[in-house]
Amino acid sequence: MAPTAAGATRRRYRRILRFAGWNLAVTWWYELFLPRIGLVRVAERTRSKRMRRFAQRFHVLAVELGGLMIKVGQFMSSRLDVLPPEITAELEGLQDEVPPVPFAEIRALAEAELGVPLARAFAAVDETPVAAASLGQAHRARLSAADAEETGLEAVVIKVQRPGIGAIVDIDLAALRRVGRWLSHVRLVSDRVDAPELVEEFARTSLEEIDYLHEAASAERFAEDFAGDDRVTAPSVVWERTTRRVLTLQDVTAIKITDAAALRGAGIDPVEVAPVFAAVMFDQLFANGFFHADPHPGNIFVTPGEGDASTGGRPWRLTFIDFGMMGEVPTTLRTGLRKLLIAAASRDGKGLVDAMRDIGVLLPSADTAQLEQAMTQLFARFGGMGFAELREVDPREFRDFARQFGDVVRSLPFQLPENFLLIVRAMSLTSGVCSALDPGFNLWDSVEPYAGQLLRDEQGNVVQDFATEALSIAGVAWRLPKRIDAVLDRVEEGSIAVTSPRLERHVERLERTIRRLVGAVVFAGVLASGALVRSQDEVLSTVLMIGSVVPLAFAVFAGRRR
Repeated sequence: MAPTAAGATRRRYRRILRFAGWNLAVTWWYELFLPRIGLVRVAERTRSKRMRRFAQRFHVLAVELGGLMIKVGQFMSSRLDVLPPEITAELEGLQDEVPPVPFAEIRALAEAELGVPLARAFAAVDETPVAAASLGQAHRARLSAADAEETGLEAVVIKVQRPGIGAIVDIDLAALRRVGRWLSHVRLVSDRVDAPELVEEFARTSLEEIDYLHEAASAERFAEDFAGDDRVTAPSVVWERTTRRVLTLQDVTAIKITDAAALRGAGIDPVEVAPVFAAVMFDQLFANGFFHADPHPGNIFVTPGEGDASTGGRPWRLTFIDFGMMGEVPTTLRTGLRKLLIAAASRDGKGLVDAMRDIGVLLPSADTAQLEQAMTQLFARFGGMGFAELREVDPREFRDFARQFGDVVRSLPFQLPENFLLIVRAMSLTSGVCSALDPGFNLWDSVEPYAGQLLRDEQGNVVQDFATEALSIAGVAWRLPKRIDAVLDRVEEGSIAVTSPRLERHVERLERTIRRLVGAVVFAGVLASGALVRSQDEVLSTVLMIGSVVPLAFAVFAGRRR
């Protein structure tokens, strides 16, 4: 590293630590020291203003430094579980847009990566960037004749990392890790969140985002998930012109999803696009388990097609780009999310909290009574409302609910896992895009049919599990009297020493009680199974419900003395 560059990275490192150190000192003074000397009201009265001032200063720092600092700001804006609303609200508008790098520097880096001059690798390259972000820059280009013939593509987009971004990412992560260690020694923070683990979570996501081979693989996996689906398409990867720092993709630029005027001009009704987009995002989350975690309007196009809606063909498709930030939903988390979705669709506040505990968001020891009450009230007041209806609600109601809900959430001992955080981000962006397409769009309209199907699937599983359990209980019921008789025989034979003359009578009573209990359990199981399958198979339901009379009779008469 050149002396000038080394000096710049040291200054950058020190500036990040100075900013963090100063704000930690201010927080210590107001949140720990003043309350100890009886000035807690001073801390409380100035807290909101201090939080906003911190967020504003960080906003300035992020824009000036670029690199990962903008990503840190965006990351912080989504941590509603950890940070107060004064910070998240100020940082949510932080855009990853920076001045473009001169094309000469982009050319030099691309040629070094590809190993050939750009003039040989491409027939033409537009020197004006399509987009310039803190980590990379994109330019339109045309493949050479040989590559075009081999790939079947001509128009492409070249995404090139900003020169020196690797060193900047390393220095930013080093500074953030040190800040994370500082925070781990501050009880006010460590009681609420594992700061070093939070930094490592952010580091993993960031390092994946600057690895273009990883992004290329994600693009292909996404395309495979929707192969044969007429709703979705994704750009093809030109692997011959792709490295870890250069990514070449098919140019699929079309109508920006929120450009209502352009959509109407192409004969596409924006209102029809919203539910399709929502359904596609739900499919990624709950069916595929692999989802686009950054579906903002700049990453989604609507591509007009040749299909005829009257014959079943789709006249347009949703085209996704930028697969640097993707999320995976493990099977266990997907099961928990299904429960969460069903609870949300049925406006079940307690069920929602139980699902959050199953997912692992809430610790088993967490007192969730207040959270259940808040969620129940939230559903009762706003559940099922669309965007247009919500705009008619008095803003003071939102503020009251936000204050109640926010305080409850931040008081609970929990931390959202990384994948769950990406899910929340994806759903938030999905809701915003759908509302932009159709102000009257109600996300519940898309959630409920999906939740209904999941609920029917769950019922099918319940019936199957119940039937298995009923058979198991029936087997126990069949074997249990014989086992008890065997025990009694051994007692009578003297194989088991009986030290109390009343033991035999107790055993007899126990036998009668167990017989009645088993009969009652089997009766309830068979009867409930019949009720559950009634809507799907009336004949089977009738047989099960009639058959439940047998264990009922067993339960009634098994308790009589012989």
